Amino acid sequence: MAVHFFSADAKAPVIPRTKLKLFIKNLFKSEGKSLSDLSYVFCSDEYLLTINRQFLQHDYYTDIITFDISDDSNEIKGEIYISIDRVRDNAHQLGLTTQTELLRVIFHGALHLCGYKDKTKTHQSLMRKKEDYYLAKFHK
Repeated sequence: MAVHFFSADAKAPVIPRTKLKLFIKNLFKSEGKSLSDLSYVFCSDEYLLTINRQFLQHDYYTDIITFDISDDSNEIKGEIYISIDRVRDNAHQLGLTTQTELLRVIFHGALHLCGYKDKTKTHQSLMRKKEDYYLAKFHK
């Protein structure tokens, strides 16, 4: 069970990596999921836009794209791409610190891999509650 952090074309954010890696592993356990390998890639808007166009045929900026690349349904393997530009802009618009918004997005991606969706208002509400729960738990 491994969690990795990489930087593509954006400066890697300052985050408590060791604590966060353990926390993410525990998040999967709490959700009843088995994590095999998870990579977070921090990048720019342009880098993520290229991925969005190439793999999802979407032509817009986004803060996160999550890929489930699991070989089977028993152990989760994933790649999560996060635009640091979007995270900073969203944090500013929401009146949050960049680190708080970054943690929210990091947990959001992990929750997608655990099976949570966010396409409907009901799913969005549940996803937000889970994000808030894990944010509060992380800061304890």
